[in-house]
Amino acid sequence: MLRRPKSGCSWTAPVPQARLLRCSCTRARGPRAMKMHFCIPVSQQQPDALGGRYTLYSVYLDGFLFCRVRYSQLHRWNQQLRRVFGNCLPPFPPKYYLAMTTSMADERRDQLEQYLQNVTVDPNMLRSDVFVDFLKRVQLDTFGITTKKASLDIFLPDGRSIQAEILTSDTVERVLEVVSHKLGLCRELLGYFGLFLIRFYKEGKLSVMKKLADFELPYVSLQSSEVENCKVGLRKWYLDPSLDSMLMDCRAAVKLIYLQAIQDIEKEWAKPTQLQRQKLEALQKEDNQTKFLELSQEVQHYGYMQLDPCTCDYLEPGCGAILSVGNNEISCSITLPDNQTQDIIFQMNRVKCWQVTFLGTLLDMDGPQRTLNQNLELRFQYNEDSRWQWFVIYTKQAFLLSSCLKKMISEKMVKQAAENPEMQIEVPEQGKSKKYHIQQSQQSQAQKDYSIFQPRKSKVKIAEVDCVLGNIKEEGL
Repeated sequence: MLRRPKSGCSWTAPVPQARLLRCSCTRARGPRAMKMHFCIPVSQQQPDALGGRYTLYSVYLDGFLFCRVRYSQLHRWNQQLRRVFGNCLPPFPPKYYLAMTTSMADERRDQLEQYLQNVTVDPNMLRSDVFVDFLKRVQLDTFGITTKKASLDIFLPDGRSIQAEILTSDTVERVLEVVSHKLGLCRELLGYFGLFLIRFYKEGKLSVMKKLADFELPYVSLQSSEVENCKVGLRKWYLDPSLDSMLMDCRAAVKLIYLQAIQDIEKEWAKPTQLQRQKLEALQKEDNQTKFLELSQEVQHYGYMQLDPCTCDYLEPGCGAILSVGNNEISCSITLPDNQTQDIIFQMNRVKCWQVTFLGTLLDMDGPQRTLNQNLELRFQYNEDSRWQWFVIYTKQAFLLSSCLKKMISEKMVKQAAENPEMQIEVPEQGKSKKYHIQQSQQSQAQKDYSIFQPRKSKVKIAEVDCVLGNIKEEGL
C-alpha cells in the first residue's frame, strides 16, 4: 500500500548534529530552467591563522562532494555576479559582525543552500565566465589539484576509450568539444550527449552514478570520486527515443548511439523479443547501423536509463525492484516476497511531484564523506484510480533518478513548444538555450520555478562539528 510522506524524519548518530532538508519537486509549467541538486549537508569549524575560527561549508552536487567553501568566498562571488547581472540574482545571506547563535548559523546554511540552487536557474548565468571561473577554482582548491596538462580517458559504449588531452581545469563542455573533434561529431549535436561517472564491475556490469554538469571538471570529479572502478563515460543524454532522428545526418553520432544500443541490449537494459534479437543480430553482422537503430525503436526499454536493483514499498514494503526510466515513463519490475514478479508502469503525465531524502550520517573518523549514496530515497506522488498516492523507492541512485525525471519533463516541454508556435519556454542544454513563445494567458500559471528548495530546520544543538542531514527540497517542476 502506498504511504503518505512522513511529516518529519528522526535520526540518531554518534555525532553532535543537526537538521533535515527535504527535496520535493512539483510539476508546473514555467519559463525558467530547472534547479540543480545542490545541497550543503555538512559544515565544519576550522581554525584560522589568527587564532580565530571560521565555518567551512561542504557543497554537494547530485550526491557527490563538489567543493568546500567559506562564506567570504561566496560573498565575493555574489558581488561579482551582481556587477554583471544586477538585481536579477537571488538574495544572498547577510554578513554578521558578531558571533552567530545556533539558529543564525543554521539559517545562514539554509540561505546559502537556497542561493546556490536559485542562482543556477538562469541559463545566461550558467554560461557566464564569472559563474564558471569561480566554480572551477573552488573545485580545484578543494581537492588540491593545480591547473596542468593531463590525459583523460573517455570510455565509449563498446568499451574502447578515447584519450583526451586536456587541462585539469577544463569543464565538461570543453572536454566534450575535444572528444567530439576526435570522433568527428558535429558540434551542434553535442547537446544530445553527456559525460557520466560510470562504475564498471568485473562481471561486465556497469552502473551509471551521475551525469556531470557542464561546469564540472571531469578530471577533478574522477580523481575525487570515492567510487571504486569509476570512469568517465560518453553516453547520449536524452530519454525520448524518437530524438534519434535528430542525429541521423551525422555519421559519428549514429555510430555512438548504435554502439550504445548494442551495449544496452547486451546488458539487458533494452529487452528485444527473440524475433527482434535475430533481426538485430543480422543487421549488426551487416553493420547496417541505420536499420539497426530503426528496429531498436520497437524494442522494449530502448533508450531508457536502467538503475541498479533497489527496494520499494509497492506492492509491499521491502520489495525488490529494477527501474528503467525513459520515453515519459518509469517502468518497474517488482519482486514480491514470494519471488513472483510484477511489472508496473508509471506515466510521467500522472506524476505530480517527487522528493529526494537523505537519511544518514555524513561524518566518519576522517571527516565528511564525498558521496551521499547511502540511505537515499526518492518518493513521488502519482495519480492512481483518481487518487494521489505516494510511491517510495530506496536507491543510492536517487539523484540520478531525479535528474532523469527532470530530463523527461524538459523534453516533453520542448516537444509541446515545437508543436505550438505560440509558446515560449527556455530549456538549456549543454550551455545552449532553446527558446519558444509562451502565451500571456499562461504566464500566471507558469511563474513557479521548476525547483524551489525549502530546507526544514530542526532544533538540535550544533556543536563544534556541524554535520547536517540532507533532504533536498525542490518544488515547481
